[in-house]
Amino acid sequence: MSRIKEAFAGGKAFIPFLTCGDPDLETTEAIVHAMAQAGADLIELGIPFSDPTAEGAVIQAANARALSGGVTADSIFALVRRLRRTLTLPLVFMTYANVVFSYGTERFLSAAAAAGVDGLILPDVPFEEKEEFAPLCRKYGLDLISLIAPTSAGRITQIARAAEGFVYCVSSLGVTGMRRQITTDVGAMVELVRRANPGIPCAVGFGISTPEQAAAMAAVSDGAIVGSAIVTLAGRYGRDAVPAVRDYVQAMKAAVSAPQRPAEADPP
Repeated sequence: MSRIKEAFAGGKAFIPFLTCGDPDLETTEAIVHAMAQAGADLIELGIPFSDPTAEGAVIQAANARALSGGVTADSIFALVRRLRRTLTLPLVFMTYANVVFSYGTERFLSAAAAAGVDGLILPDVPFEEKEEFAPLCRKYGLDLISLIAPTSAGRITQIARAAEGFVYCVSSLGVTGMRRQITTDVGAMVELVRRANPGIPCAVGFGISTPEQAAAMAAVSDGAIVGSAIVTLAGRYGRDAVPAVRDYVQAMKAAVSAPQRPAEADPP
């Protein structure tokens, strides 16, 4: 069983995201260890890009800070190699097609796999264009994670059948960011995925920031993904963000592990 599948084997998964290099790679490394200790089941590592079209203002700003600090793909590969000395949980890169293209697709995927990365999320690559990356991902043992959105409609079944690792279910239209309420019928989307591919886990992201929201999303899926709320803490506390992120991840993991359907709460 792959590490990604193992992340979902023990129950509902909590998947945090952070932007590598914000505020610096040393702090990123410490935050990743803290999130693992706090119960994260899989961690998404964002490779900064100058035009992150799927991101809201919070993660855009984190990308800009990381790039201004001199973060590169090579320095992030080195970060993953250091993390892999002690961490066994799955690590997935989230970035954009131009980052991979500019590095050289095969060179990028080979280096990612050698460093210990388990999967890749490219939010700007539609399903119809995934074959530009999928064969090389398979060659190097990386899962190319598929996204479905409320607008995917009739394509959900097609996407789910070809999915690898897990399906990233986008809960809300628009870009990433914290939302007061999530009104999409996520349960219906997840049900379509499960009918098409019963063995593929489905985790929900975009807009989740509170334990109540995480519990509600996990109740109808296999896990919850949180990015902007964690990136906000990294931006607010900088090099002192580790304790705040650890406490936040611990609370979110507890909520996901005992999913309920309470009323939505305002984000902090």
